Amino acid sequence: MPRIRNFFLALAPGIVTAAIVFGPSKITITSKMGAMYSYSLLWLVAVAIFFMIIYVNIASRIGLATDDSLLVTIRKHYGKWASGLIGFGIFMVATSFQAGNSIGVGLSIAEASGTSMAPWIILFNAIGIALLFFRDFYKVLERLMITIVMLMLFAFITTMFLAKPSVSGMVSGLVPEVPEGSLGLLIAFFASCFSVVGAFYQTYLIQARKKASPTLVIHASRGTGGMIVLGLMCIVVIMCAAAVLHEQNIAVNKASDMAKALEPLFGSAASYLFLIGLFGASFSSVVGNATIGGTLLSDGLGYGSSLDSKVVKGLIAAVMVIGSVIAIGYEKPPLEMIVLAQSVTIFLVPFIAVVMYLLANNQKLMGQYTNSLFVRIAGLIGLIVLVVLAVYNFNELFLK
Repeated sequence: MPRIRNFFLALAPGIVTAAIVFGPSKITITSKMGAMYSYSLLWLVAVAIFFMIIYVNIASRIGLATDDSLLVTIRKHYGKWASGLIGFGIFMVATSFQAGNSIGVGLSIAEASGTSMAPWIILFNAIGIALLFFRDFYKVLERLMITIVMLMLFAFITTMFLAKPSVSGMVSGLVPEVPEGSLGLLIAFFASCFSVVGAFYQTYLIQARKKASPTLVIHASRGTGGMIVLGLMCIVVIMCAAAVLHEQNIAVNKASDMAKALEPLFGSAASYLFLIGLFGASFSSVVGNATIGGTLLSDGLGYGSSLDSKVVKGLIAAVMVIGSVIAIGYEKPPLEMIVLAQSVTIFLVPFIAVVMYLLANNQKLMGQYTNSLFVRIAGLIGLIVLVVLAVYNFNELFLK
């Protein structure tokens, strides 16, 4: 039993990262992929998860090799401007996208109960803020995320079996192809699944787990399990959408559209199952996204990254409050905020990836955890892909 317990404790940081990355926007994108292009984009999940595994591995190595937090390490190597820029940038992105996470929470409960979204948004953000006052917030966060991931897996996999996807379609979907008109959706999925910000925060989760369990042996590869779970959830939602929405030629405009499409075929039980999964994805992102934004701004400004710090807790709560206010005040987040978040992300993500890559290749800093040749090559290819995506997104956002 102790071995099994230690295995799951070591795996936990990767599961937390997976729960944070898999939010309501991911459900919407993956549902669209299946609804519009059936199984033909399944191969993309494998590619995006491969690069995510590489950068989670890089982040885990940094977390294992250093006692300082990643932003403190960046401050020492590249100056206060670099750590401050990254911390503030991530806080801006987290705050900008928090409204979508809050809407996902409210929508999932409102759809299931036939009530208004606003009270549920307030309630679950209040619960999220209340979690900050537990004595050991990291352990609470970890257990919450693992429970939610298990809930999501149960809900989505059960829904998939009810939908009865085509085995031959699934196999053919593993052969790379880019259907006509799918490029924008393909890029949106890849950019959201290959989450450098999520990988960046993995170093903090690894170090928090090291402090919580000093005798526990954690390997850099343990984050791989969480990313495989992330890929599995993406694949399952695509297959559900392909089997149900594509066959009926139903469009997806928001994540809950999938639940509505399931009900006529499989009854209310199936739609409730999907809404449970949507709630899990949304609430985990409400808590996780706010935790990333608050923690990294505090650390970037030099106030530390301890989840028990009053400054960190205050900034995490600020992200939740701002996100819930926007979610209640607007049916959709203001366009200016979305553009701002996209703008910050375009320039921030490649910069973060370059810094992580250079630090992980620093033999003096990393010692035995220095990147292997394979990780260096794969990481460099991932960097090139991120730069290409940044150029494409800049062109789409500002030059067209």
